[in-house]
Amino acid sequence: MPAGRSARNVGKGHWTRNREQAVITAVDFVTVNVADQERAKRFYTDVLGFELLTDVPMGEPDGSKWIEVRPPGTQTKLVLFHAPNETGAMAPFVLITDDIATTCGQLKSAGVEIVDEAAIAPWGSWWAQIKDSEGNSLGLTQAADDA
Repeated sequence: MPAGRSARNVGKGHWTRNREQAVITAVDFVTVNVADQERAKRFYTDVLGFELLTDVPMGEPDGSKWIEVRPPGTQTKLVLFHAPNETGAMAPFVLITDDIATTCGQLKSAGVEIVDEAAIAPWGSWWAQIKDSEGNSLGLTQAADDA
């Protein structure tokens, strides 16, 4: 643990921290596995409207790249990670929209596969599910009282 930082084990699986210490304030990035980074970049920027932040080689000029995108006005980035044998799963994030029904309609018109149409989920939030260009499932949500 870095100097000046302390944590102590206060029981099985429980940790505490000194109240004067800094706390985690945000998530920097999450990754989504993609087979084709260029196709995924086009999907997330052109179809979903994300901003392209970084697009640089990770080693060999013709090899994998480090590609970061994010929804406009947000802090957390999404890294389009080249892992062609690990696509097609549920993404480890859920996207928020102001109007889930309109968003799903626009995405459907753009050719995006809608897995679950927008509806109130059993847990009380709006929910829809789409597929990205790589076959990954992406959750969409909207607060129930925003509908």
